[in-house]
Amino acid sequence: MNLNDGDKTMSLQESISAELKAAMKSRDTVRTDAIRVLIGEFQRQPDKQLADQQVVGIIRKLIKSEKELLAVSGREDSGFIAIMEGFLPRQPGEEEIRAWIAGHVDFSQFGNKMQAMKPIMAHFGSTVDGNTVKRILQGIDV
Repeated sequence: MNLNDGDKTMSLQESISAELKAAMKSRDTVRTDAIRVLIGEFQRQPDKQLADQQVVGIIRKLIKSEKELLAVSGREDSGFIAIMEGFLPRQPGEEEIRAWIAGHVDFSQFGNKMQAMKPIMAHFGSTVDGNTVKRILQGIDV
């Protein structure tokens, strides 16, 4: 189930809670356990209701942590990362980012091209990886 295509009035946190119920009904223990870890992180936050950006931040933190654990243990992917990535908003591709930069960024306004990261990141928000934007900017001839 891809939550990003579902009911837009439901917050990401609510969608994840609904997904837990669906995973439990289908007896998908790997998915159920992964979602329970995520919901546990929600419950550790000071706010009961989290903004979608906060939820995305928690998901990214869990993915990073899992990748580090897998690297240390030498194990292959546990399936957890794929489940967590399924809750993240669609990330724009490099071509989409390049096209936006070409149409909206005037490099003459910046001392160097890396200073353009701020408006780019502000536009794309949490849907884009900063390292991807940095790599694109490094490859641009100004």
